[in-house]
Amino acid sequence: MSNSSHSICLRSLEAEDAALLLDLRMRNRDFFQPFEPIRDDLHFTLEGQKVEIANSLREAAEDKAYVYGVFAVDTDELVGRIALTGIARGPAQHANMGYFIDQRHNGKGYATESVSLCVRKAFEELGLHRVQAGVMPMNGRSMRVLEKAGFRQEGLAQRYIRINGVWEDHVLFAMTVEELRGLKS
Repeated sequence: MSNSSHSICLRSLEAEDAALLLDLRMRNRDFFQPFEPIRDDLHFTLEGQKVEIANSLREAAEDKAYVYGVFAVDTDELVGRIALTGIARGPAQHANMGYFIDQRHNGKGYATESVSLCVRKAFEELGLHRVQAGVMPMNGRSMRVLEKAGFRQEGLAQRYIRINGVWEDHVLFAMTVEELRGLKS
């Protein structure tokens, strides 16, 4: 299974990517804040990003979460991040998906390509059955990304995640492996 499309590729973030991830987060701090939890100042340091990457590598080794950098194929620039978190095994076999793309790269299709590639990884490499994502109702662009990638809307989770200091409602989207197979045929 390919981890890349014609314009982006996904790969696990490694310790040497910490400076790139910090740069991405610092450039987009104000842009991302309405869609993220409030983070302490340590998060916006090189050490904070090294800790985040080390934690994600540990969680991948434990099959709990997988975090990928989204890299532009033509420049190898880190343009975003996508993650599968809260992985449940046993009879559930599902994960939550979250992602962000650098503001200066919005509108290029990178988010939709990232979501599509990550879903394929989830189903074809990780053996998951379901991937779900929650999006705040005000984030129409992200809802369109999920719809274009083949996700279906399931409902509204009220006061679902604390974002920017407020318990925000989220529209829930999901896809199962059967739906991906249906998209492929």
